[in-house]
Amino acid sequence: MKFTATQIAGILEGDIVGNPDVEVSKLAKIEEGTEGSLTFLANPKYTPYIYSTKASITIVNKDFEADEEIGTTLIKVEDAYKSFSKLLEYYNQVKMNKTGIEQPVFLHDSATYGENMYLGAFSYVGENVVIGNNVKIYPNVYIGDNVTLGDNVVVFAGAKIYSESIIGQYSVIHSGAIIGADGFGFTPNEKGEYSKVPQTGNVILEDHVDIGAGTTIDRATLGSTIIRKGVKLDNQIQIAHNVEIGENTVIAAQTGIAGSTKIGKNCMIGGQVGIVGHITIGDRVKIQAQSGIGRNVKDDEVLQGSPALNYGDYNKSYVHFKNLPKLANSINNIEKKIKTNE
Repeated sequence: MKFTATQIAGILEGDIVGNPDVEVSKLAKIEEGTEGSLTFLANPKYTPYIYSTKASITIVNKDFEADEEIGTTLIKVEDAYKSFSKLLEYYNQVKMNKTGIEQPVFLHDSATYGENMYLGAFSYVGENVVIGNNVKIYPNVYIGDNVTLGDNVVVFAGAKIYSESIIGQYSVIHSGAIIGADGFGFTPNEKGEYSKVPQTGNVILEDHVDIGAGTTIDRATLGSTIIRKGVKLDNQIQIAHNVEIGENTVIAAQTGIAGSTKIGKNCMIGGQVGIVGHITIGDRVKIQAQSGIGRNVKDDEVLQGSPALNYGDYNKSYVHFKNLPKLANSINNIEKKIKTNE
């Protein structure tokens, strides 16, 4: 896709300084700009690069004035960073605006779909699936029986959505994610052998949920595993059966949440956090990376450590943790002096 400076200025309501007909077909950082690329300057720290960049077009703030000759065409806007972000969003929409059904695919006769659907090659869509408008399903996706995909859902290549799952509007599921696999439910007998407990529930993702690549969300044993509106999950996260995650909570990579735990709204959970099952975590809780949570957590707590402590208490304790070798040496020296004086 190619865009001229005139087209870009029209989208951003900006003013052109330079060649209005110059074309770009790719994006670049200002220090790595090449001919045919578009970049931006928002941080004054990067100003020297505008005189050496090979980018064909650079978005700048309206108050920018060049002190030297420049070779890039400028588009002046109120806020270069926001404008570039807006352009990225527009570019992404154009790039992903695929429609039609590629071949080969399997699309069950009982499945229904709305307008402007894209269904990539080698995808499978099972019985009684309901697909909304403007849904994009990339190649090699599996969608099991009785799944519902709301309007404007995007499912990237290789994702798997098991039967009965419900995916809300504007949700995004990235490659390799698995939605609705069986929960880890087994019961031991007197011989120590394990029998599987049937997992008969489903997974519900509400609207505007993002699921990262390789993340897994298990179906409920009974009822639903629920990811509420606006939740953002990073790559390679494990969500166990019957977990519920509240609105607008964000969770970083490699976190694991055990079964039936309830997490509140607007929480922020760092990477590699482990959370035990059957507990409740309140609203607006912040959990630092690599923490282990084994108890109920009240609203607004900030935690760190394993097992996790109050963040302030952890930092105070850490001062002593790192001084333990010195303290041990001091104690040993005191004991030696005592023995010498006996």
